[in-house]
Amino acid sequence: MKNRPQLFHPILAVISNLLLVYVAYTVCRLAFLFTNWSLYAGTLTLSHTLSLFWAGLRFDTTAILYTNVLVLLLFLLPLHVKERPGFYRAVRWLYVVVNAIALAANLADCVYFPYTGKRTTASVFAEFSHEGTGNLARIFLGQMLSHWYLLVLFVVLVCGLWFGFRPRASRLRDIRFHARTYLIYYTVQVLCLCLAVPLTIGGMRGGFTHAVRPITISNANQYAARPAETGIILNTPFSIFRTLGKRPFPSPRYMSDREAEALFSPLHQPTDTTAFIPNNVVVLILESFSKQHFGFYNQTLRGGTYQGFTPFLDSLITHGALTFQYSYANGRKSIEGMPSVLSALPNYVEPLFLTPASLNHMSGLARELRENKGYTTAFFHGAENGSMGFQAFANTTGFEHYYGRTEYNRSPRHRGDQDFDGTWAIWDEEFLQFYAEEMSAMQEPFMTALFTASSHDPFRLPQRYEGRFPQGERPLQPCIAYTDHALRRFFQAASQEPWFRRTLFVITADHTSNNIDPCYTTTLGTYSVPIILYAPGDAALHGYDTERIVQQTDIMPTVLSWLHYDQPYIAFGTDMLNDDARPFALHWVPEFSGYQYLENNYLLQFDGTDVTAAYRFRTDSLLHDNVLGILPKDTLQRLENRMKSVIQQYMQRMNADSLVVR
Repeated sequence: MKNRPQLFHPILAVISNLLLVYVAYTVCRLAFLFTNWSLYAGTLTLSHTLSLFWAGLRFDTTAILYTNVLVLLLFLLPLHVKERPGFYRAVRWLYVVVNAIALAANLADCVYFPYTGKRTTASVFAEFSHEGTGNLARIFLGQMLSHWYLLVLFVVLVCGLWFGFRPRASRLRDIRFHARTYLIYYTVQVLCLCLAVPLTIGGMRGGFTHAVRPITISNANQYAARPAETGIILNTPFSIFRTLGKRPFPSPRYMSDREAEALFSPLHQPTDTTAFIPNNVVVLILESFSKQHFGFYNQTLRGGTYQGFTPFLDSLITHGALTFQYSYANGRKSIEGMPSVLSALPNYVEPLFLTPASLNHMSGLARELRENKGYTTAFFHGAENGSMGFQAFANTTGFEHYYGRTEYNRSPRHRGDQDFDGTWAIWDEEFLQFYAEEMSAMQEPFMTALFTASSHDPFRLPQRYEGRFPQGERPLQPCIAYTDHALRRFFQAASQEPWFRRTLFVITADHTSNNIDPCYTTTLGTYSVPIILYAPGDAALHGYDTERIVQQTDIMPTVLSWLHYDQPYIAFGTDMLNDDARPFALHWVPEFSGYQYLENNYLLQFDGTDVTAAYRFRTDSLLHDNVLGILPKDTLQRLENRMKSVIQQYMQRMNADSLVVR
């Protein structure tokens, strides 16, 4: 009986060995901080540094589990190894070698980070792919000699792993195995293995809930006060794992920089001499609100009696807002909509959240108004904090405060998780009321944004509203009607507040969804979302523009222009209220892995090298008639060049971390 605890030795060994790796990663993080202290001196307090180290454990967990998954499997497999002492010598070598490689990568970034400003990603393999073996050897040897103390630390850490390794069954051979012992042994091992599998998967993903996407390098922005601090939070193995298969943005060179900037410049230099007007700005991003579901936009398509699923928004458009017939999203996912709407950064080729560029310095409405005009800034999303990477992006683009499910549950005026929909977030009706209340408590001027959630799959309604809203042709549509009702109640509450008439409301969708009519299922229709501007105190801002092309990246320059903002900024869009601007829309289309460009009356499809098709999209909504062969050459060349100038400058600025005015 005295030997029975040895049957549980494998679990203790796993915990002990993983803790040893955590300690080694933390030592590497300390080495990183001390080596690069000049980048952080004067900006880090002890409490903030500890919070960065604590946040780093989340990313360490993912990296450690990826690196040690085979070691874990070998430890927890129900193997009887009483007569196989060599088995754990092999496991020990595997454990030490894989973790030594990870530690070497971490320590190498102590030196490499100041040159790149971010942790090394999988792109390093492409960067050094053309270097000869001899040249690489000279580079690494030179770096090791000049940073010998890191080499000494590496040797110490590897020795610590070797001598600190705890075998699964160091004295298992001394146990007298019989039937009962075998039963206990195998039962415990199988149970531990079954438990370890979901825990390992959750650790690799960075969480267990539906709302948590696999954690990426962009999530480090959630904890960092400035981009350089992501170097402390992240570790290099994690950055490499999460960017495997993710190529850097391509860098096309269609024309000279001067030619490109003459055709379109993302650097906006305001020339307005009118004094800045410190009005409030509220941006509402509605989940999956395609134009397909509005009555207002579909009267011609479906007949004058068509009601749609948005009676409140239809009435808002009709009686006091400005909207557009040709308005488009810049992507098809929520993680693509947020950068486009709030930072005028479109989605081309890869979602920004999932690329190394997510660690770039970025601005947006929040940062411009907070840092240069003293605005209070806050982002609201009723899902679990950190969900979808929204909190990370909000933090890196200048939102000072974040209100999610955690903050809602802390509010004494609300029912907490009783208002949780069971899958994604707090119901829109309750969370929008919370939103109005929090803004009423803010110091003006403020810039806030809210991302709704209830019109997301699995398309459930609060029980009290079952059967109340029209069913429609898709399960999504009653949820659209519910969120429209929630917006009605939000505006009813907001209209009673003194800040209401001093506020510009911008209403759009993150992307389309569940399109039905053929014109909404084309490569253009799948980007057709509303863009609505509503300013209760500005009677001139109303109407239905049936000519101008607008896109989500136009929102930031339009808002700043309406406020008469007087500072330069970067935005890949134009001012919707400026008649002199050349409006356009540009999309990356997954169906043919190319671009789609709209300007004037034409839509061009471009594969990155050649224009492959052209359509008169205003009169050919189904894109049936390819007019590329009859399009005047000078018109085609002019449109193609402008499109190329936007693509070239976007890719260059992404790769060069040049998304802010320095």
